[in-house]
This record gives sequence, C-alpha cells and structure tokens, in this order.
Amino acid sequence: YRLYLQQISHQAFKKPGDLVGWMGAMQAQDYPGARWSMGLRLPDTTDAAIEKAIGEGKIVRTWMMRGTLHFVAQKDIRWMLKLLTPRIIAASAGRHRQLELEETAFSGSKKLFARALRDGRSFTRKEMYALLEDAGISTAGQRGIHILQRLCQDGLLCFASHQEKQPAFALLEDWLPPGKQLTRDEALAELTLRYFSSHGPATVHDFAWWSGLKIADVKAGLDMTASSLRTITIEKTVYWMPREMELPTGKATKTFLLPGFDEYLLGYKDRSAALDPMHANKIVPGNNGFFYPTVVIGGRVVGTWKPVVKKDHITISVAPFAPLSKTQQRAINAATGPYRDFRGTVPVS
Repeated sequence: YRLYLQQISHQAFKKPGDLVGWMGAMQAQDYPGARWSMGLRLPDTTDAAIEKAIGEGKIVRTWMMRGTLHFVAQKDIRWMLKLLTPRIIAASAGRHRQLELEETAFSGSKKLFARALRDGRSFTRKEMYALLEDAGISTAGQRGIHILQRLCQDGLLCFASHQEKQPAFALLEDWLPPGKQLTRDEALAELTLRYFSSHGPATVHDFAWWSGLKIADVKAGLDMTASSLRTITIEKTVYWMPREMELPTGKATKTFLLPGFDEYLLGYKDRSAALDPMHANKIVPGNNGFFYPTVVIGGRVVGTWKPVVKKDHITISVAPFAPLSKTQQRAINAATGPYRDFRGTVPVS
C-alpha cells in the first residue's frame, strides 16, 4: 500500500509540483537525494527537469515540519508554515537562549534582509552571513543558521535557485506568487487528508511525528476528514488510509533504489514495516543523523547503495544485509537504469 500511495510502484503525476502537493511535503536535508526522491516517483523525468521546477518556484525548499528541510508545493507553503512552525519556534526558544539570540536579533535581521533582497535578489548563505556580520549581528556558533531558519519559518525567506552549487535565499513574497490562505481548521484537515492519502496505511503517532503536531490536533484532523478515510487493524494497531483507492493487486515484488531521507522511511515514526530494527544502525550509523540510500525489494529494505561516478558513466555499489539471490541481483541491476537515466552523465551537486 505504501509503495503504491507514495507513487513509488505507481506513478499518477507528471509534474514535480503536483507530486509534492500530493505528498504534502518531502524530506530535503540531502538536496541531491531529495531530487531523486521526486525523480523516482515521476515517469521519464530528469534531474534537470526537477531543477527547472525549483528554479520556477513550482516546488520550494524550506524549514517546515519538525524544524527540518522539506520541499513543499508553491501553493501550499504559506498555509503550512502558518499551521506548523509556531510549535517549532516555541520549542527552539531554549536553543536560542543558549546562542544568546533574542527577538531583537531576529527583528533586526528581518529588516536587514527585507531591504537587501528586494527586487527579486537572492544571496548565498555565505553572502547572507556577511550581511549579518556587517550589521553587527554575529553568526558565530550556529547563530547564523538559526537566524536563517527562523526567518524562513516566519515566512520572510525561502530557498531560491542554487548559485554555483551553493544554496541561496530570497524573499518568499518576491520568489513566489500569492498563495491561498486557510483557516487553522481548514489547514489541519487538509494536511491530515494529504498525509493519510499519500502515506497510508499510517497511525496517529506516525502523522504526529511527521507533522510535529500534537496528538490532540491529529485527532481533531481525523474527526474532520474521517469520511474520506478508512481504518485497518493489524496486530491490534489501527492504521488510517484512503477510503477510495485502486488497490494494488498481489504482493509488492518490484525493486527500487531509494535515496537517503526518503519519505518511504522518514514518513513514519514506526519504520519496522519496511526496515527490520536489527538493521536500523546500518541505515543511520552513529549519531550524525545521516540516512543512507536504501535498496527496497518487495517493500522491505534489504541493503544500502551508493552511486559511483566514473568520468561519463555511473556505477552502483550495493551493500546488502544478507546474501542476495541471482534473481534479486538481476532486479537490482535493472533498478539502476531509471537512476542512470535520471542523472544522465552530469555529476550531482
């Protein structure tokens, strides 16, 4: 069900903006990996096509739920920021105190960037830091990234097109056309329906973890959208999913190469349906929070992989959790084709 609804084994969309809108939001800490997350869910697309959609503002990268980077659809960014970021900002107060970041620093930064970035300008992070330092606002000790993060969460800034492989920032109101506004109840109902329609079957706790919303808000969202959803119970756990859908037939057997940080794993608090907990430390080794790309066969993670770029071609290095059969090896080899087609011969930045 998850492979199907997440558009991995079944692709219903052709444009990045429509796909990201369906998903609600897509993890984007790893910029190249996030582009492949979209690429594997869109038929016959390329890395260049995803970059074009980013450059046109059809999809936007910003700090959204849980204070982590996500791609969201252009039309959704404003109401999602309004719904989700107040809790994140409140939860960041302690860290801001540690960094001696008071509201005066944030308000001063807002005025500074509102002037410097007007008329459609965009600056790299290094250039943004230089502006802050010149204005007497220290960026030392992670202060700089916390300022940029907060101003994105406040809706002043967002990521624009990369400049020479470096992320750049612009004023959200200049970068994007006006978008729809929703009341809090409308936004809560909309996000609830988006999540369970694209990530189901999923639990209340999965959605609360993914969105950063309180359990009470999740339950309120389900109350407003229950007529469009249904539940299934597996081993005494209740999962929510769309009421109406074209069910996939038979057991999922296709093989996929997923990037790190993909929604197939990170979209849920409980990842055991796809990943045996005994192998979790092979996906996220140590405490650095970095997720390795995964090999998925029949809905289960069976190993990790990485691309190896050699001049004008790409090879795939696979580290399976257990010895692979010849059939599995052939399936993995076949799954490298879509990735190579997506990448072409240009190294990812």
